[in-house]
Amino acid sequence: MQLVRGIHNIQPKDHGCVLTIGNFDGVHKGHQRVISALVTKAKSLNCVAAVLVFEPQPQELFAPDKAPARLCRLRDKYALLAELGVERLICVNFTRKFASQSAEQFIEHLLVEKLGIKHLIVGDDFHFGKNRVGDFAMLSQAGNTFGFDVTDTASFKVSNCRISSTAIRQALQDDNLTVVENMLGRPYSIIGKVFHGDKRGRQLGFPTANVLLKRRNSPLSGVFAVRVKTVEGVFNGVANIGARPTVNGIRQQLEVHIFDFDDDLYGQCIEVIIKKKLRQVMKFKGLSALTAQIKLDSEQAKNILL
Repeated sequence: MQLVRGIHNIQPKDHGCVLTIGNFDGVHKGHQRVISALVTKAKSLNCVAAVLVFEPQPQELFAPDKAPARLCRLRDKYALLAELGVERLICVNFTRKFASQSAEQFIEHLLVEKLGIKHLIVGDDFHFGKNRVGDFAMLSQAGNTFGFDVTDTASFKVSNCRISSTAIRQALQDDNLTVVENMLGRPYSIIGKVFHGDKRGRQLGFPTANVLLKRRNSPLSGVFAVRVKTVEGVFNGVANIGARPTVNGIRQQLEVHIFDFDDDLYGQCIEVIIKKKLRQVMKFKGLSALTAQIKLDSEQAKNILL
């Protein structure tokens, strides 16, 4: 799948596509229905199926302290959309300057001149342009003027099932992983690169693979029974996600102890699949108490996973 980073990198050869716009955080079942319709429409018009996302997401720019935790990184989103048949992912750098352009500029300069859209699929609650004056009605009217059709994403919602990224975040907070899996169409997982930590886990007898969570905050925290996908295969383990209250360290981090595994994972990307929550993150009086709890967590995780 082609990745276009920034409006300035849109080339004349990229002109002409069927487009949808959104955050697509998590690429859940509702998103999947929209993407299926996008791909089908693109094939019927002999056009490229394209998705446009903003980085950072608008709320992360204007209200970073209130912005929701991301369900997945841009890299994960790219892979999931590619699997669904999207041919082009356009990542627009969302800045205050970009947000200050008029709704008319957004339509005429980006959608018409740069992208040459033939069909647009977007939510009826989508707003754009300075002061968010652009809306679905304006897009429909512009379509009549510039020769593209507009379809509401509500046409493709999953029947009798309210699926949203917000609902998935809430289910994660409620530790309802079954609901999360049903809405995503897959188990929830975190993907990231293993980096060198302080080796504290190894000193305690429980070496960990450490993944830095680059999002502002994680959609879930606690200690979990997990499965870990590496280049060498799939393994069972126990993971701590979030803060480390007993040992000073990086605030948002994933530490996973992989059972019966002693190979070097530094620099590799691993996928940690969340299977069951064992407990909340706790602060212990000392390292000996922490070590004893990690042993109990590991035994509990093994009983669940094996």
